[in-house]
Amino acid sequence: MGKETSTNYYEVLQVSPSADQEVIERAFRLLAKRYHPDNKNTGDPSKFKFLVEAYRVLSDSKKRAAYDDRNKTFETRQDNILLNTPQSRDPEAERKINQLILFIFYLARKRDAMKPGVGIVELEKLTSLPERELNFHTWYLKEKGWIQTIETGEFAITARGVDEVVEKKLALKKDRLLPPPTKFS
Repeated sequence: MGKETSTNYYEVLQVSPSADQEVIERAFRLLAKRYHPDNKNTGDPSKFKFLVEAYRVLSDSKKRAAYDDRNKTFETRQDNILLNTPQSRDPEAERKINQLILFIFYLARKRDAMKPGVGIVELEKLTSLPERELNFHTWYLKEKGWIQTIETGEFAITARGVDEVVEKKLALKKDRLLPPPTKFS
């Protein structure tokens, strides 16, 4: 019980305390894939253990209600910017993430110039980053004028973004390429 009150399961799953079951399930699946001990690149047994523990509590409505009652202080801490920021990276790593995201949008535009959109869920899968972190990067890329939100609510690269990719000669490993479009999309 002491562990439950010192660990914020919402932070472990990177979801809001108001997240519904579907969001919790999606976050768990993405993070479980990343931290599973069988993942040679990003596997982390201790993080995976906490992740499973958090999921077991938050995915069960009775356990979640009891957890929320015991941990009401987390609700007030959620607004604290110092406690609620994603893990810090050095500026070079942040730049590479921006380039990766921009190149994903570039590939999507090249794949189908008339339907270039990439949604946040697809972007999460391709980058292995949670939506919470992606929001910062997409905000930045939009502010630079390199991407935009299109009518479908998805993101797409702009002409300025294409110029940036071409000028910087950005490239991407084959394991990060977008899947080919389906016949029905």
